[in-house]
Amino acid sequence: MANFDSQGARSPRAATKTGSDRNAVDSMDRLSSAFETSARRWELIVYPSLFAFIVLAAYGFYLIFSLSKDVHYLAISVDSNMTLLASNMQAVSDNMGQLSANIRTIAVSVESINDRVGTLEPMMHNIHSMQESMKSMTVATHNMSRDTAVMNQSISRPMSFFNSFMPW
Repeated sequence: MANFDSQGARSPRAATKTGSDRNAVDSMDRLSSAFETSARRWELIVYPSLFAFIVLAAYGFYLIFSLSKDVHYLAISVDSNMTLLASNMQAVSDNMGQLSANIRTIAVSVESINDRVGTLEPMMHNIHSMQESMKSMTVATHNMSRDTAVMNQSISRPMSFFNSFMPW
């Protein structure tokens, strides 16, 4: 390494080692130029990446801000829909009361019909006995009709003989 005094000049001791100092300075120059080219390469990567990060961060902020606005509108919409739903549920509850009253009325009517059907049962017994009576009356009427037909035949033969003598 080169020895320098406080003003930046080479010390006399360093003047004697000019060959090795020259190599050291060349090495430092090469190291410095290599570092600068490497830094330039990194600048080509880091600065565009930093710019892309800033653009993406700004877009992300915009998306989050838009999402929060949309969630706010959604909350307002849900609140208004819940209010409407609550009023509709109140109407349904009122209608359920009416429905309950109507079903009670129907139940009373069905009980009344059941009682009336209960009174029809003795009538059905009476109707059954009337049916049996009608059957026996039908049989009797049929027998009378048959007897009348037989009597008509019995009377018509002698009468036909007498009718042949009559002038009319």
